[in-house]
Order: sequence, then C-alpha cells, then structure tokens
Amino acid sequence: MMYPPAAATSARVALADEQRLISYAALGPLLAAEQAWLRQSGGSRFALLADNGCGWALTDLGLHQAGLLNVPLPGFFSPAQLQHAIRDAGIDTLLTDQPERAMQLAADFVPAGISPQTGLHLFRRHGSPSPQPIPPGTLKITYTSGSTATPKGVCLSAPSLESVATSLAEATADLGLTRHLCLLPLATLLENVGGIHAALRSGASCIIPSLTTTGMSYGGLEPQKLLATISAHAPSSLILVPELLRVLVMAAQKGWQPPASLRFIAVGGASVAPELLASAARLGLPVFEGYGLSECGSVVCVNTATAQRRGSVGRPLPHVRVRLDGQQQILVSGPLMSGYLGDAAPPGAARGEIATGDLGEIDADGFVYVRGRLKNLIITSLGRNISPEWVERELQTEAAIGMAVVCGEARPYLGALISPAGAAGSEQIAAAVARVNARLPDYAQLRRWAVVDAPFTFANGLLTANGRPRRAHILELHAETLESLYPETTATEATS
Repeated sequence: MMYPPAAATSARVALADEQRLISYAALGPLLAAEQAWLRQSGGSRFALLADNGCGWALTDLGLHQAGLLNVPLPGFFSPAQLQHAIRDAGIDTLLTDQPERAMQLAADFVPAGISPQTGLHLFRRHGSPSPQPIPPGTLKITYTSGSTATPKGVCLSAPSLESVATSLAEATADLGLTRHLCLLPLATLLENVGGIHAALRSGASCIIPSLTTTGMSYGGLEPQKLLATISAHAPSSLILVPELLRVLVMAAQKGWQPPASLRFIAVGGASVAPELLASAARLGLPVFEGYGLSECGSVVCVNTATAQRRGSVGRPLPHVRVRLDGQQQILVSGPLMSGYLGDAAPPGAARGEIATGDLGEIDADGFVYVRGRLKNLIITSLGRNISPEWVERELQTEAAIGMAVVCGEARPYLGALISPAGAAGSEQIAAAVARVNARLPDYAQLRRWAVVDAPFTFANGLLTANGRPRRAHILELHAETLESLYPETTATEATS
C-alpha cells in the first residue's frame, strides 16, 4: 500500500487542487476504478501529458498500482522533444488535458474516451507503433533532456521508485509533515516521487495547484503568484530548485513572511550557492540540501533535521550505498535504473552500481559533498585539472553575482561569463571577483571575465529545467566574447 493503513479510512485530504478535494478514504476506491478503466482501454504503453492537479496524480498512481508503463511527458519539452519521446518509447496510449496539443503531436492518435475519475482525455494510436523492447520490470520511463537537445529515457522499476519514496518518508518522519505543496511540474521525477509518492507514504496531504496558479507555467516564473500560493496553502514541506529558493530568500529579505507551518524545504537539482543557503538560514527558512539523479530513481542523499552538515548534500538514504572511485567520482549502488531505453546497460550496472559522472567527497561521518561534473573538468594548458563548478560555487556566494559559467579548457588561465544579480554594476562584480580570487589557489583564480547582459534562464534555453547551465549552448552563444578573454599570451605571462 502506498499510504499508511491507518489513513485508508481517514477523512484527511490526500490530494487537492483548485477543483476538488480527495480524502484518503475516497482515494482507494477512486484508484481502483481508474485502474480498471486504464486496463479496459487496451493500452500497454501510456504517456501522461497534463498540468499539475489531481488528475495527473490519480493517473500516475493508477498506472503504478496497475503495473502499466507510464511515461510522464514534461510540458516544457519542445514539440520535437515530445514527438521524440512518443516515438522512442513506442507510446500506444496518451492521457492528456490538452487534446488539441495531442492531435498536433501525433496525427495517428485518435480520441478514445475520457476518464470518469480524472477527466483526462485518452487517445489511442491507430495502428502498431513498432515499439522497441524495454528492460524487464520497467514501470516508468522518465525523460531527461539534461544538457542536450534529445531527451533520453531512463527506465525505472516499481521497487526502485518505491525504495526512494519509502526512504524519504522515513527520513522526514520526525518532522511530522502534514501538507506538501507541489510547485515543480509533476513530470519532474523529483516532485513526482518526493511530492506525491513519499508524501502519501507519510500520510500527508498533497496540495497540487495548476502551474498557472503557482506562477510556474512554462512561459516563465511569476514570483508573486508563487509567493501568494505558498502563503495561501501554509504547507509544511516544499521541494525547490535553487532558483526558486533564491526567489523565496529575496522576497523574505524584502519583508515577505514565510508561513510558520514550513518545516522542510528540500532543495536540489543543481548546485546551491553557499551564500544562498546561509541567507536562508539567517531568515529562519528550514532548507535542507539534497542530491540525486533520475538514474537512481531521484533522491540519493539529503540533509535532515537530525543529520545536517552545511555544504554537504547529506548522508545517503538507507536504500542506497555511495562510494568514490579513483577519480573521486561518486558511485551509487542499490535499487537503481534498469537502463536507458534503446541503449546498452550503463557502466557498472552489471554489478548493481552506477557511475554518476559527479565528482565528490565523503567525510568521516558519511556526509557527501558534490564538487562538480567529471565531464566538465577543465584541463588548462598548464596541466591543471579544475572543476568549473567549484569556482562557480565560490563566485555565486557573492551577492553581486547571480550566475557564472567558468571556462579555460586548454587555455593558460580561467575566464568566466558572469550574469549580475539585480542591478550590480561592473565595480561591484570586480570587487566580488577579487574576494573570490583571494580564497582560491593561483591556478583556479579568474584572470579575466565578461559580464553578460541577458541572464541564463530556462526560458532562453541556457538552463536545464532543474537549473543547471547548458554549458555547450552558453559557450557557443558567447564564443566571440570568450575568445576576447584570451588575447595572445604565453603561459609565462599568465602565471606571472
């Protein structure tokens, strides 16, 4: 059962959106009816494309309990990315609250009913999609675009997903969380597992407003809507990416009062600037940094109320084990992904271990620290190996710097593109860089940098959905500016 037995007959709200409230007592019968309806549809590979709300959650839970393959489609994907996922996964059935969009995505889908439980439209594919095989036991395929244009399907089993949800519920049990407010799109695995499945296992109420209501619609973030939603629903828990945490911190600094009910704000998806975490702590925001990846079913490590260490991403959850290899790369073992759709098993999968591609450290008490990506490692022309995320994290501790992307591959020194925070000017940024350089060894200091006019955002395609810079796109877009950071110089001049 995906929620405590004591909750099965409870009048407590399990799911809620702007249109309906579903109690725990009503949830079981609703899911049973939805499972029967889904099985009767004749589909075997389902895609779910819908706004946040009870309909999305009921469909996801129904497919999970029925053992039917579910492929959540992110609404922020481009039409080409959505079409790729539909073809790649061999989708034969599409469930959506956007029937017009569905018809545009695939001409061979035809209407085949509307769910009485969710109100979502069901489209069946006309003819055979000739699907490629999927790894045995796969229940969900989550597509992650990461830093490339073509989404990759990560195949996950029920035991893998349920292990993460159970671990999260146990890790936060002592906080007595009663209301989780879903802000991230539910097609994001982190919110899907942490905000729905883990919350229900805790017997909490899942509040699921539409993305338009929360200001998280794909046209861009509307901070006032976001803040108003948090204030109105007085949640005990939230899941945020770093940019959303920045919005909350800036608002609180200007007088916004976070609800006193908040006990657990999980932040992850990308590196969090230490100064942002320090500012949140000064404001009394209960922020807990974590770490995970889709290949591990989402969360791997998280700080908690009883085990927290500033600067770390917490200790590993009970269902996984973490170690480092000779390159200081983080390796994770436990109930992990079954593989990538259409690809060979990932490195280490044969021994039940995944090489994450992340560089890290583990201290004597088991707290994990993420230092950067192995593939992003910069090797300067002087032979120095430098993780750009290390330097970027230091830069982003400065109030004048909103975001930075560090470069220097095969160059004698590091350079950077810097997006200012607010109205910070060149003098403030120069002073900030000087302070950072004073904390860094010579080889990791910035010798030159350029201030970019337009910030790096998801809307302009320079950040991934979880807030990581799309380095290749950024470096290509600003290639001329980057070249200007390296006028003809010699290694001797660069180090003098």
